[in-house]
Amino acid sequence: MAVPPDFTPPLRLMLDSAALIANWRWLAAQSGSAACGAAIKANGYGLGAAEVMHHLATAGCRDFFVATWAEAQALMPMANGLSLSVLHGVRHEDVAIALDGRARPVLSTPQQIARWRNAGGGACDVMIDTGMNRLGLDWRDDCAALTAGLQIDTLMSHLACADEPHPLNAVQRDRFAVLVDRIPAQRYSLANSAGIGHGIDYHFDLTRPGLALYGGIARAAYAGHIRQVVTPQAQVLQRRTVQAGDGIGYNATFTAPKDMDVAILNIGYADGYLRGFSGTGAVRAGDRTLPVIGRVSMDLLIGDVSDAADVGEGDWLDILYDLPTASAASGLSQYELLTGLGARFERRWV
Repeated sequence: MAVPPDFTPPLRLMLDSAALIANWRWLAAQSGSAACGAAIKANGYGLGAAEVMHHLATAGCRDFFVATWAEAQALMPMANGLSLSVLHGVRHEDVAIALDGRARPVLSTPQQIARWRNAGGGACDVMIDTGMNRLGLDWRDDCAALTAGLQIDTLMSHLACADEPHPLNAVQRDRFAVLVDRIPAQRYSLANSAGIGHGIDYHFDLTRPGLALYGGIARAAYAGHIRQVVTPQAQVLQRRTVQAGDGIGYNATFTAPKDMDVAILNIGYADGYLRGFSGTGAVRAGDRTLPVIGRVSMDLLIGDVSDAADVGEGDWLDILYDLPTASAASGLSQYELLTGLGARFERRWV
């Protein structure tokens, strides 16, 4: 049976394109003379990579980063005139796609470098590990010899502790600066969202923000500049009255202290609104903030609407999702809050 043209899911993400662009422009300004790119891996941190790329390219962004070649393939029709890098390098299975040339592998092991050379690959990026001990050539090895002859567009590293005043930040910067002098490349890149805030010594030629583009506060100093991009909304499936003394939700973790009205919303942990919000989250009806009560279940959420007499079945309520506030309430990282948003949401850009 065909889906009716007016069908919409009972939960949606309202995505603010103006806020996304404003965040990128602010981060670009903080990047000084360095170009400002955008990490759009994990489907644009859950918002939709193609749409994020479109909005940011329209605003002037030219450098984009994804994790895998499957992500890159989905974006290649849009990538003409843009720089697209694949952070996880090139496996044997990826070589044919990578040789297409519309995206560059970020080579991070001697084996990947050999694979790329043997395949006759052209322009590439290279990742050097300067202290995170994640992906990248070890900075203590002879990286200049390992990369000799490669056509390196961007030589990059990644800060492990950019979101805090950790001594490793300066150590990594200094290690990377030495490599900049030894390894020829078109551009050099170190700073992520939080790294941008460490200043000009961390910017090099290209910055690579991710979280802050989407409304995450990567550093306390960013508050007041970074705007919220994502607001989940869910429809009310039922309004009901609960009598004083009755338990609410799984395991009756909440007992009604008095007769109260509750709304059952069409959203749960299968959608990424996880159990950490049980008893700590909130929803909004107009200008009224209403607490989440009981346990968040797989597909359903319960809100106290005793003070919202006008809320009924079919109404849409906002789910409070300011990222730092939601992170503090749920115990989840801002990254988890974004990338965990599920496929059942309609993603609606405004």
